[in-house]
Amino acid sequence: MTALVPRPSAGLSTDRHDPRDDWPDEARAIRDQLTEIYGENDPLPTVAGAWIARGKSKHTRRAYARNFLRWEDYARSSGIHPLQARLPLADAYANHLAALPSRRGGTLSLPTQAQALAAAGSFYTYAVRLDACPADPFASVDRPYIDPDHSPTEGMLPEETARLIQTARDWAPRSYALVTLLYLLGPRIDEILALDADQLGYDRGHTTLPLTLKGGKKKPVPVPPLALDALQAYLDGRADGPLFVTDTGRRWTQPEVWKHLRVLARRAGIPQAATIKPHTLRHQFITDNLAENVPLERVQDAVGHTNPRTTQRYNRRRRMLDDHPTYALAAKLAARLSPEEDSS
Repeated sequence: MTALVPRPSAGLSTDRHDPRDDWPDEARAIRDQLTEIYGENDPLPTVAGAWIARGKSKHTRRAYARNFLRWEDYARSSGIHPLQARLPLADAYANHLAALPSRRGGTLSLPTQAQALAAAGSFYTYAVRLDACPADPFASVDRPYIDPDHSPTEGMLPEETARLIQTARDWAPRSYALVTLLYLLGPRIDEILALDADQLGYDRGHTTLPLTLKGGKKKPVPVPPLALDALQAYLDGRADGPLFVTDTGRRWTQPEVWKHLRVLARRAGIPQAATIKPHTLRHQFITDNLAENVPLERVQDAVGHTNPRTTQRYNRRRRMLDDHPTYALAAKLAARLSPEEDSS
């Protein structure tokens, strides 16, 4: 047996591993961006990067980074370092968000405002834990009230959904494959765009795709024949690279999909073509299944909701409109008005 001989101290490796190299891309990106502004010696870039690195999914990390940078820009433009911010600035930021115009016209939606404030609050909860700042300036900021039983996503009629899918089929194989997967599987758009072509699997007679849900949980979902046929026609034998690619071979991005979906919706004559989004098809997956009396718990499990109220609120919005008392009242009023109109 060979004896283990201690290495002389003069021969010890001086290489040091930087833990930040193990951060996900989104964390390193926000650290680099903030370092360009605040310098290497400022704690903010590292604190923000470490906070983003804790996000369980790429979608969460991107959303938190985007919202934090919006807040950082506001604080810096006010002449205040984010780690020195106090409640008055946080209150002013909340008012700023409420008046901020959205890209679709009007002001930012209440959920968007709430998400921005929640992201900032999450950062400060972490920063306080690290003693990087004395207190969370957003702890006492009034947040917009979001009805937990209401979904802001605009729904479509079944015939409008079919018309959109028909338009996608006539447009291009990629369009048809994407729209059928979004409607028939009910995923979030980032879950689909993150997939690679070699991830099509097989389990007990089912062709599957592994979706990465919120929180990083992976779940295989079956691909029904209609969607599988559309997907295979699009892939045309390709078995590597991103599942959905551009003409140049790079992964299709969310902004590009949003824009393309609205082009399809306009061509299909969908009333809300200007505001339609990939989540609309997830909305339709839920409401159409519930309308077909599929048990709530099965739909909830399919879309990965932890709370059944989240699933039910999609259906409740539809019923609130379909069963609204305004229709009965208007019918009675029309009946009373009709004799006068006939006599004239």
